[in-house]
Amino acid sequence: MRKTRVASVQMEHYPGDKQRNLKTIESFVQAAHKKDVEIILFPECCITGYWHLRNLSRSELLEVSEPVFDGPSSQAILEMSRDCNMTIAAGLIERSDESTLYNTHIVSMSNGHLIKHRKLHAFISKHITSGSSFSVFDTPQECRVGLLTCYDNNIGENVRITALKGADILLAPHQTGGCNTGDVHCMGTIPVETWNKRHEQPQMVESEFRGPKGREWLLRWLPTRAHDNGLFLIFSNGVGIDDDEVRPGGAMILNPYGKIIQETWKARDDMVIADLDPELRKRNQGQRWLRARRPELYTPLITPTGIEQDTRTVRFAHLSSKIPDNRTP
Repeated sequence: MRKTRVASVQMEHYPGDKQRNLKTIESFVQAAHKKDVEIILFPECCITGYWHLRNLSRSELLEVSEPVFDGPSSQAILEMSRDCNMTIAAGLIERSDESTLYNTHIVSMSNGHLIKHRKLHAFISKHITSGSSFSVFDTPQECRVGLLTCYDNNIGENVRITALKGADILLAPHQTGGCNTGDVHCMGTIPVETWNKRHEQPQMVESEFRGPKGREWLLRWLPTRAHDNGLFLIFSNGVGIDDDEVRPGGAMILNPYGKIIQETWKARDDMVIADLDPELRKRNQGQRWLRARRPELYTPLITPTGIEQDTRTVRFAHLSSKIPDNRTP
C-alpha cells in the first residue's frame, strides 16, 4: 500500500430513479477528482434506492435490477472511473444471467476492471439472494481493498476474514441508523418531521444525527472493526429520506487504530476526504493481534450450533406485514 487519498459520500437517493441517482454520484466524483481523490465510496443501493425494495414483488424487483457488469449503471460508473482516474464503489440490485437477484456493490477501476460484492447477509426482501464469497482485490492505487455491505460488517468473522485476506482498506457501504428494528436498545427511528424541519431547526436534526440513532450507534461497534483488524475503514451511509425512514448519514474514515480521522454529521449530501498513511498499517495493535492468533483453537467458529438463521427469514418476519398478499411469490 502507498499513501492514498480516499473519500466517503453520504447521499439521499431517490427510489427507482437510477438516472437521477447516477447524476448525484457523478457530481461527487467530479468534485472528488478536483481534490485528487483516488478511491471513493458511495452507500449501499444508492443507484436503485434501498428501503422501498422491501415492498416490491419479484417482478418489480426484476424491473429495477440490471446485469453487472454489462448493465448501463456498471458502464456509467466505469466511464466515470476512466475519465477521473479513480476507483469508484456504488451499489444496486443485480440481476444475474439466471435472473437471481442480489444486493450488489460495484467497484469500478480506471484500468477497466470491474469487481462486484454480493451482500453476504441480505434481508431487505425474500426475493433477494445472499452472496457466498468474500471480496478482496487489488486496485491501481496499489492498495488491497476489501468490501462488506452493511449487515456484513455486523458479523465480526466477516471483517476478520477480510483482514486475513490481506486487506489494507475495508469499504463499508451502509443504509443504517434511524431504523425501526423493534429493539428499544438499538437505534430507533428519527421522525420524518425532524428531517423536514432541518433548515428551520438545524440543532434538532443534528442532535438526532449525533445521538443514539446515528453517530452514537456507530461508535458502539464501527471503530472496533478497524482497530481489531488493523485496517483502514471507509464508512458510507445514506442520509435523509429513505422511503418511510430517515438515514442519519455520518460518513466517516477511520484509521487502523479505530480513530476517526474525518467525519460529517451534516443533514444533507456531503463528502469527507482523508489521506491514508500506510505506515499506520505496519505498527498498529490489530496487526499484532492477527499475528497472535491460534487457529487450532477456533474450530467452534466453523461448527454449526443450530441457532443460525438466514437473515432474510429473521428480517422478513419483521417486514412482511408491509408486503401486500397479492404480490407475485
